[in-house]
Amino acid sequence: MTITNRFQRIGAIGAAAVLVFSLAACSSGQEEASASSTDSSAAAPAGADEVLKITYIQKQGDQQYFVDEAEGAKAQAEELGNVEVTMVDVGTDSNAAITAVNTAVAQGADGVAIVVPDAKIGPQVGQILDKAGIPYVASDDPFELADGTAAPWVSIDSLTMGQQVGEKAGELYVAAGWSADDTRIISVLQEDLGVCQDRETGQLEKFTEIAGETPDVVRVGTDNSTPTALSKTGAAITANQGVKHWVVIGCNDEGVTGSVKALENSGVSADDVIGVGLGAYLACKDWKAGVDSGNKAALYIDGRVDGAASVKVLVDHLRTGDPIPAETLGKAVMVDADTWEDSGMLCG
Repeated sequence: MTITNRFQRIGAIGAAAVLVFSLAACSSGQEEASASSTDSSAAAPAGADEVLKITYIQKQGDQQYFVDEAEGAKAQAEELGNVEVTMVDVGTDSNAAITAVNTAVAQGADGVAIVVPDAKIGPQVGQILDKAGIPYVASDDPFELADGTAAPWVSIDSLTMGQQVGEKAGELYVAAGWSADDTRIISVLQEDLGVCQDRETGQLEKFTEIAGETPDVVRVGTDNSTPTALSKTGAAITANQGVKHWVVIGCNDEGVTGSVKALENSGVSADDVIGVGLGAYLACKDWKAGVDSGNKAALYIDGRVDGAASVKVLVDHLRTGDPIPAETLGKAVMVDADTWEDSGMLCG
């Protein structure tokens, strides 16, 4: 009986566990964490000598974070042994994601990790994989199943990440001595994406808590890419003449870096820009080059760790029969031009 056939008898994954791990795998050098679990689905585990096939479906696979995530997934597969990982990039196309899920089933995948382009397809993803008896995890972006329960999830809580960014931005704002009268906050994000909305909520709430005030917010809607952030921020700057200082926050490093670059192109001094990114994989390039940049800090998230963790929880489940943890949460660290190297990150 194949691994896939054995799992035909399993319904939705009955995991009720929480696993916490640190951003230490691959390069960060930080420490590990703990796990607990309850309930499990009975199934004959795979032998260590059986090759397991994991399909890893990503959105925007050309972005640096997701490139790193793929690298981490493949490295973890090699370390575990007898694990094959197939990476599939669906861009931002939800229909392509559903097609990729169906293809994974047809090709006999033993497990699926998926970064959904839109959480709205979560119920359909779950139905397809549950019917096929294939275990799965939501990588990076959480989603709910048809019954309202959450799919097993590997990432960092978006609200918490936003709060960390907002806290740092607020601290830098206070230290700069700026006031709300001549300052604007640029919030650059994909406005219809739930995780971006959560990050923005955390950013603005924490900024206000630290700064004691909130300058007017200029929301820049993008597709979470640098070119779009660059072009759309230019229009926002034109519409806000006379602003002296700018705080830039966003859903990812692409957005923040694009907006910071747009401000630079418009003649705004780096001293008048506080950009706090989310990812650090683009912001660090300015720091590495010694460039005087508006990218003042960024929350370092190692995509390799999320990729590795997604593969590991699936393989552990397949080989031991233990339930997949309901959540596998990572930690992130705030870095800047003086601290990014000490964090262990490999810029570029």
